[in-house]
Amino acid sequence: MALVHRAVPDHPVDAATWLANTEDRRALRAALVLLPFGGIFFLWFMGAMRDFVGGREDRFFMTGFLGAGYLYVAMIFVFGATATAFLATIDDVEHTSQKIEFFHYGRHLTSSLLREYAPRMACVFALTTTTIGTRLGILPRWLSWLGYVAGLVLLTLVSSVVWAEMVFPVWVLVLGGYLTVAHIRHEPAENG
Repeated sequence: MALVHRAVPDHPVDAATWLANTEDRRALRAALVLLPFGGIFFLWFMGAMRDFVGGREDRFFMTGFLGAGYLYVAMIFVFGATATAFLATIDDVEHTSQKIEFFHYGRHLTSSLLREYAPRMACVFALTTTTIGTRLGILPRWLSWLGYVAGLVLLTLVSSVVWAEMVFPVWVLVLGGYLTVAHIRHEPAENG
């Protein structure tokens, strides 16, 4: 996400300047190479979370958890495909005027996928995951509050605050770290 922010600016710059700067396109290409791995790791995270919860989940919230998680990964992959097509088209178009027109279209399309639609699915995922963890007593109070705050930020502020979508990967990292430590502490007690 940080590479995409660097490569696709929030506020339009001069299209000719962006087109002349190959460093931004290289940063976007690097982000697109890493993107499938992020999606795969997120699916692993979802599986680990379901395994940690076991059979105790609430079917209503688990449906939201699974649906939002799958849609989030799908949105990220659609963003990747769109950004790849955007770069390929920019490279193939010969006339500068056409490149400039396509630049504005591609910038808005990729930006709206990554900064508008995917964060809304991340919001639902954060809220349902936090609710499941809180209702089952898996999460401490501070982590429950953090999950609800992350969900609300993704729902309300992501459109107006630059970098707000970064709340989601940070929250996933904190939650994943907590669950890993809790699993390690819990496992020796079961085996002992």
